[in-house]
Amino acid sequence: MNQTLIDKWNDEVRADDVVVFLGDLGRFADEKSLRRWLDELHGRVIFIKGNHDTPSRYVDGVNTHQYYILKRGDREFCCTHRPENAPRFWDGGTIHGHYHNGHPVEYPLVNQAEQRVNVSVELTGYQPVPENKLIALIELGERVSRLHA
Repeated sequence: MNQTLIDKWNDEVRADDVVVFLGDLGRFADEKSLRRWLDELHGRVIFIKGNHDTPSRYVDGVNTHQYYILKRGDREFCCTHRPENAPRFWDGGTIHGHYHNGHPVEYPLVNQAEQRVNVSVELTGYQPVPENKLIALIELGERVSRLHA
């Protein structure tokens, strides 16, 4: 499973790409395994703290954030592990993980009414989603359950 996730990541991400990783880095991994996996991933990664990321799960050189504001042109999104973790002042769109395929109605890939995008791997075909593809899905202005049927 882990190698498949790494391969799908590297198929999509180039060495100079920036990736916002939305938490739960290595739920069952030891530090040595985490370091090995991180060394295999392409791109420069901004890590958001997930509910399974505890201080004992951190790896030297990995700094985590509670949220990250992504600005692209006139669009802004709060990237966070759980949508509930967006700062109180935030009233824009939210890109999040946490809610996997166990909540497909409440947390689909795109929920235009709630201004949310759920990028849990089960909804994205187990690979990162380029921002241009996310923006295109959001602009559809409809509810999208998952990236790949």
